[in-house]
Amino acid sequence: MTALRWVPLGVATALSLSACGHNMEQRAASGALAGAVVAGPVGAVVGASAGAVVNTVKK
Repeated sequence: MTALRWVPLGVATALSLSACGHNMEQRAASGALAGAVVAGPVGAVVGASAGAVVNTVKK
């Protein structure tokens, strides 16, 4: 039960880090790294996807 308290914080961190970088590759990489730390391989995919979406929205 105590581990579940940290999940929202981890998700917020992954989403905020997915916007770091100057181009799509950097944003996807930082999102993937943050997602991997939070939720493993599945989090890495979600973080990379969020970074790609942030890049598309910023254009």
